[in-house]
Amino acid sequence: MVAHVHGPATEPRYAVLFPGQGVQRPAMGEPWRGTPSWELVGPVSRSSGFDVAELLLTADQETLSRTDHAQISVFTASLLAWSEFRRNDPQARVVAVAGHSLGEYSALVAAGVLSVADGAWLVGERGRAMAAEARQRPGAMAAVMGGDPAQATALVEAARADGAELWVANHNSPVQTVVAGSRTAVAATAARAAEAGLRYSVLPVTAACHSPYMEPAGTALRRALELTDFATGSVPVVANVDARAHRGGGHWRELSARQLVGPVRWADTLRVLNEELDATAFLDIGPGATLAGLARRTLPEVPAHRFATPAAQPA
Repeated sequence: MVAHVHGPATEPRYAVLFPGQGVQRPAMGEPWRGTPSWELVGPVSRSSGFDVAELLLTADQETLSRTDHAQISVFTASLLAWSEFRRNDPQARVVAVAGHSLGEYSALVAAGVLSVADGAWLVGERGRAMAAEARQRPGAMAAVMGGDPAQATALVEAARADGAELWVANHNSPVQTVVAGSRTAVAATAARAAEAGLRYSVLPVTAACHSPYMEPAGTALRRALELTDFATGSVPVVANVDARAHRGGGHWRELSARQLVGPVRWADTLRVLNEELDATAFLDIGPGATLAGLARRTLPEVPAHRFATPAAQPA
């Protein structure tokens, strides 16, 4: 399909994108401390059970690398950026939202499907469950780059034919796929990737996210999801697991539980935002620039902006 792009004089119809775990860095909350949005930190701390101010301002990289710390930190920093963006530009037209992995919870809050308190509580429960499972059953993840998704899938199928525990975890762009599984399987697949002429980078994580390794964590998450109210929401949210646009409602309990163990269909999500929901620009809200980069590689015809500092214009 042809990407939908309007002329330069047309006001953009934004699809807002929220990042997941991995973009965290020390002091990433400092730019927001003097803004009205900083008032969100207190409620998020109370609901999640973490000292979020400390994580955003003074925690070192080792502290932030813990799965539970990383998730609540990125969630909060993303909401600070979202709140400030809406305060600075209340007329900006947002037609849909999506979030990568953890970022889906930020997207649900931004869409009004989850309250800030409920979103923070779920992220806290999700992070703790995933961290506990990673300690119990350590895993690994790696990015496969330079080839198409079929080549990455072939690597996984070859590994599994040899009895390895390896799965596709993220379809990030036409040239980047993330795999997850046992440490042994992830390490061994490096040689196969090199033989196929692909770049292969093991990620600095200890969990095999979006794979069956997370099924025990899913049990705890489902209990939390059953206790959570999901409102109708104001704009569609494109879900990771099926790359389809959804409004609010209780079906998000099942979508969120499936997301923990199933692959993130991010490249398909970007296409749905543009081609079906008629977004004419992507806006990466929160820490880092990962999602803007993936959008440019997936749909280069569609402008991809960032909003990462207070009082900034999308750039």
